[in-house]
Amino acid sequence: MTEAAVLSEVSGGIMTITLNRPDKGNAWNGPMARGYFGLLEQAAYADDVRVILVTGAGKAFCVGGDGEKLAVVARTGDIKSAAEQPYWFPLSIGKPIIAAINGACFGIGLQQALVSDIRFSSEDAKFSTAYARRGLVAEMGMSWLLPRLIGTGNCSDLLLSARLVRAEEALAMGLVNRVVPAADLLREARAYAEMLVTNCSPFSMRAVKQQGFADLTRPFLESFDLSKAMLDEAFAAPDFKEGMASWQEGRAPNFPALPDDLAIIDITENR
Repeated sequence: MTEAAVLSEVSGGIMTITLNRPDKGNAWNGPMARGYFGLLEQAAYADDVRVILVTGAGKAFCVGGDGEKLAVVARTGDIKSAAEQPYWFPLSIGKPIIAAINGACFGIGLQQALVSDIRFSSEDAKFSTAYARRGLVAEMGMSWLLPRLIGTGNCSDLLLSARLVRAEEALAMGLVNRVVPAADLLREARAYAEMLVTNCSPFSMRAVKQQGFADLTRPFLESFDLSKAMLDEAFAAPDFKEGMASWQEGRAPNFPALPDDLAIIDITENR
């Protein structure tokens, strides 16, 4: 029986999702896209999930598009996507997504890491946009995401050259948040996820994720005024009352689960 292209496990408020084609470097294909996005949607609505952790089986995170599929595209020109969600779908999930990048992270694998919220990298991970060396263009919004994360100069460098970037350089340019020894990657990433689960309000994390993305294209004063309106809503929400009570009583907070109507963020509303 063929093993699933994506695996999941829920424990301690964290859904760990593993891209699971290790013999292919976790190369991205239709079953992986459908499985991954399906699990993200499941996590968005699950009361027992507050943070999502994504990694790859074996020695790679994701080496990019499946070579066999790309060869068919090159031969036939058929570029129909097998994914049931747009490739920006992780941005719309109302819960934090942490990518634990355990090895090669190329092409669509890098794009999916970029639409995660936090990126942990093993010290032996490596990154490449790959497109210019395959006669392609910056796809799936990468030319929008990269300059906002690492600046226009670094973006041009990575897209034009498609060169290999090692973990320490990726950290220096802001491509990843943290680099840790390979043996410690999942432990460190999970410890960060556990910190979010224990201390942080699901309502607040969802709102901050929504603000952080939408404000990238808003004028400052519009962002400022909107944050004031959102603050009024937050003051009236149960999370604020619990946050204040737990702080005053010197105990861990007991925040409610994220309501279903907040599970998905509409990132298209500002178009």
